[in-house]
Amino acid sequence: MERTEFMDRLQRALAGGVNSSQVAENVRYYQDYIDTEIRKGRSEAEVLSGLGDPRLLAKSIIEANKRAGYVEGTNQNFDEETQDDRAQGRAGASFSAVRVPGWLILLFVIVIALLVIGLIFSAISLLAPIIIPVLLVILLYHFIRGR
Repeated sequence: MERTEFMDRLQRALAGGVNSSQVAENVRYYQDYIDTEIRKGRSEAEVLSGLGDPRLLAKSIIEANKRAGYVEGTNQNFDEETQDDRAQGRAGASFSAVRVPGWLILLFVIVIALLVIGLIFSAISLLAPIIIPVLLVILLYHFIRGR
């Protein structure tokens, strides 16, 4: 795994559990840590393998923040990725959850409702030339029979 992939996974995993300023602070910290270790003579691969799985690192950071009283969110992204990895038999694979904005869901519901209403009125307009004369004949029959 390269540094960019490590940092991206760390950032995504942290985003579900801490606020954005804490995400940025932790990402900066690990960027600086990696740079410092490389300057000391270690390779990037050594440093990254020493840090381990970025999702587990993020979970540790989130748990530490919870214990310190900085509860801002959930680690839903981490849990979803871990469950997906287990289900597919992969360890360390990435999972992206697609989050649909509320306004888009509302727009979708409105469009579906308009389509259903349109279909109902289309069916009525197609059947009206048949239904109206039949109803008139029935009404006339009952009127004449009632006399």
